[in-house]
Amino acid sequence: MKVNHVMARTSSSAEQDFIDIVINAHVGRPGAVLAILQQAQNNHPRKYLPLETLEYIAGKTGLPLSQIYSVATFYALFNLEPQGRNTIFVCRGTACHTRGSRDLYVNLLTKFGSLRSSDDEGEQEQLSVTTPDGYVTVRTVACFGQCALAPVIEINHAVLGHMNEPTLERELEALDRKGVA
Repeated sequence: MKVNHVMARTSSSAEQDFIDIVINAHVGRPGAVLAILQQAQNNHPRKYLPLETLEYIAGKTGLPLSQIYSVATFYALFNLEPQGRNTIFVCRGTACHTRGSRDLYVNLLTKFGSLRSSDDEGEQEQLSVTTPDGYVTVRTVACFGQCALAPVIEINHAVLGHMNEPTLERELEALDRKGVA
């Protein structure tokens, strides 16, 4: 990867400066594109990678936009749409599913004015929906690897096991009290 001085549109010069620093810190390192994309996403207030950011990274690294885009779309940890200020991940793994994670997921979608809920078992393995006001993003993940704690939900990076409706409701009330909205 070579560093180009090609400029593409991006939201601000502060964001461009941050990305420049990140790129310079990772030039020539294995996994550089992953690290650059991850830090750029984490730096964005809505925790996503706008097309302008992908274009800027491609221009600055000298890599084709198609390669940057393919990395961003291959890995589930990258978001191409704005995320909520709060994130709730629901495990869709077998152990969690058999212990009720699907019902928890459907109830979350309903609580937040869903967005979209389907009773069809052919749903996407990984789904992400964000409330129009940007309060919360509800996502599914294939597996947390915490099967002994099933069903598992993660709220703002805190993994919570043995989840049920009353416990989930208490966690959501606590989220509201914290004022993260």
